[in-house]
Amino acid sequence: MRLHVPIRLRWSDLDAYGHVNNAEMLRLLEEARIQAFWVADDGSDGATLDEDAVGGSTAILDGRPGADTLSLIARQEVEYLLPVPYLRQPIDIELWIGRLGGASLEVCYEIYSPVGVEPRQLFTRASTTLVMVDAASARPRRISAREREAWSPYLDEPVAFSRR
Repeated sequence: MRLHVPIRLRWSDLDAYGHVNNAEMLRLLEEARIQAFWVADDGSDGATLDEDAVGGSTAILDGRPGADTLSLIARQEVEYLLPVPYLRQPIDIELWIGRLGGASLEVCYEIYSPVGVEPRQLFTRASTTLVMVDAASARPRRISAREREAWSPYLDEPVAFSRR
């Protein structure tokens, strides 16, 4: 099962070649990850779940200043398959968990053309390894039972990069 997070492009995301810049792609992944996993200030869930999704939200991390837990990036890998042009409709970022470890998880992504646009195009594949860190001690902490319960339904095979 996957989360679908619609992300709007900004004109400033484009580079001189007219497509989304590689540094901006990391920002888009971050924005989708925050919507999927961080609790919003208003208590809402920013992600749109699949129709077959189970109840509950994946957005359970407190990302605000002063939070007890930090989710720190340990690793990222991005594979660019097609240039992402400027699109007025939000791109569809699919997210799932490729690995759920003791203190870390691998967030996997596939970035597609907007929902309803045919033919559907896969622009980018990516993965991010996040480590849960106790803010007070600055040391990794175990993924809690609540986090594991919220994220386990989205556990699937990791991204298969082409390795050309």
